Amino acid sequence: MGHRNYLVEGVSTSGKTSVCHELRRRGHHAVNGDTDLAYVGDPLTGEPWTGEPTHWTHLWDVSAVRRLVADPAHPVTFLCGGSRNVAGFVDLLDGVFVLTVDEETLRRRLDERPADEFGADPEERALVERLHRTGEGVPDGIRIDATAPLAEVVDAILAHVPRDGRT
Repeated sequence: MGHRNYLVEGVSTSGKTSVCHELRRRGHHAVNGDTDLAYVGDPLTGEPWTGEPTHWTHLWDVSAVRRLVADPAHPVTFLCGGSRNVAGFVDLLDGVFVLTVDEETLRRRLDERPADEFGADPEERALVERLHRTGEGVPDGIRIDATAPLAEVVDAILAHVPRDGRT
């Protein structure tokens, strides 16, 4: 099994992808789950979804997550992104970091979203704002203030990770 495995989660615009890129830049093994593990599936069965994709059908391939967390090649692996089936693999992880932003930052970041990214569409934006208010769909974890500069956000995450990746 890999030494340590962590999830970096949060609502849309909280900075999960930026954190993933910065972790990689610093030489850490970081996987962008939203691009490398995601598929459109039935949230109850995990089977491929043939209907219109929605926020609720954004799933991660649990067998791929299992392979990643079992890989001993990396002392630490960070899985970055959001998944509606996180309950199916969160028990395999050593910890969860939840990126948080205030409402003003959330709205500013949504305003800056390109038209083809989730949250730019008015209906998606309303959903993101609701999920931000309720915390629905975000697992429990160590809260990290993602309104800070990116380097500080990543430093805050790494402060919780043993240097050698072992317990």
